[in-house]
Amino acid sequence: MKSAIFASLLAVASAFAPASQKASSTALKAFDDELGAQPPLGFFDPLGLVADGDQEKFDRLRYVELKHGRICMLGVVGYLVQESGTRLPGTIDLAGTKFTDIPNGFAAFKAIPAGGLVQLLFFVGVLEACVMKDLTGGEHIGDFRNGAIDFGWDSFDEETKLKKRGIELNQGRAAQMGLLALMVHEQLGVPLTP
Repeated sequence: MKSAIFASLLAVASAFAPASQKASSTALKAFDDELGAQPPLGFFDPLGLVADGDQEKFDRLRYVELKHGRICMLGVVGYLVQESGTRLPGTIDLAGTKFTDIPNGFAAFKAIPAGGLVQLLFFVGVLEACVMKDLTGGEHIGDFRNGAIDFGWDSFDEETKLKKRGIELNQGRAAQMGLLALMVHEQLGVPLTP
């Protein structure tokens, strides 16, 4: 009887013991020092998308992460500006539909005339095909300056540039989660403003 109790106590205690960590592979260690690998998680790849250590694949995923982060930063600001009641003046079409008549969020897709949606899609396509491209092999992944604009970037030292790139990456990650939260709240019927 005592041995059965002891065995059950040992089993319960082992459930709360820390699990042994297997050594991480060299492929994953390859990205431990990359921009965005920050405490407490370090390099976080739960789906194992770059478990093979492929630098080209990692660079492509980082490019996509930056691009989506930038788009979401604009999206969060646009969502909140519209929610505050700010609208463009004038009409959206020749029939006289005013910008103020278009609702916020997902409901706008039903209210915007078909011609307006075509124009939006065309504009996004032009941005994707012509503007948001690294044409000159920029200084880093996601550098879309293409020798045309600078805004003082070249005056920063390397440490400041790295810090600013990290800030942009984290702000983009937060904006992606923020935009998702705004869309979920809208679908749940939760008002964004009191």
